[in-house]
Amino acid sequence: MSSPKRAAKAVAGKAVATSAAKPRSTAVRAVKPTVAIDNSISADATRLAAALEHSIVEDKLDTISAEALQKLMAAACRLYRARREAGEDFWPVPRNSISATDVMVTASGLLKSADLAVFELGMWQNWTGR
Repeated sequence: MSSPKRAAKAVAGKAVATSAAKPRSTAVRAVKPTVAIDNSISADATRLAAALEHSIVEDKLDTISAEALQKLMAAACRLYRARREAGEDFWPVPRNSISATDVMVTASGLLKSADLAVFELGMWQNWTGR
């Protein structure tokens, strides 16, 4: 089994175990005074992530349509940006949870979808200090 598949299988197993161990709750818990987290949406997202990881392990890459994946990626990007601008400080994915190839392919695709070049990313990083 390849390393990315092994990693996906490990992540899928952890996510399923984590989501199965915790009862579904509709309670809202405050992360910051201005940001609230809906535990049921977090649980749904965790289950979706585990299902997607499982689809990679099972080589069933069409489990989710390209259009649905695009909408999911766009929403995740917008939510991450909004939470960072609201003052939260966390990485978009846990360190060492995805491969360098995963990052490079996705970053390249994100830049192309916004008609940006790596040079523009570098300029923006210098201007903003991010």
